[in-house]
Amino acid sequence: MKIAVVDGQGGGIGRLIVEKLRQEFREHVTILGLGTNAVATSMMLKAGANEGATGENAVAYCCPRVDVIVGSVAIIAANSFSGELTARMAEAIASSDAVKILLPINRCRIEVAGVVDEPLPIQVDHLVSRVRRLYDVAN
Repeated sequence: MKIAVVDGQGGGIGRLIVEKLRQEFREHVTILGLGTNAVATSMMLKAGANEGATGENAVAYCCPRVDVIVGSVAIIAANSFSGELTARMAEAIASSDAVKILLPINRCRIEVAGVVDEPLPIQVDHLVSRVRRLYDVAN
């Protein structure tokens, strides 16, 4: 299974996701850290991503080639991350056939009704549990 983790700005959310995915799956999955900038990509690589790529073209190229895409809900919103996430990136992510598992973090003025506001580490634990269920079905 190939998992893309998409993040921007300082890469803190992506770093946490990669760490928890790596802890859960060890080397049984390939994790691709896709950053809107080099700092975010670097953080995900340091956290254990197998590969990293940065920028609009990298996101557009890689999203159709993975099984799962994870990140905050902002990754499907053009101009999120203070404008770092372009419309082309958002379209590539949303249009990909990959399963998207998104954290309902309300920093880009998108609120998901019915979602409990929990601390980030707990939300990431839920995300990893969902990826685990997908992995178990695939294997």
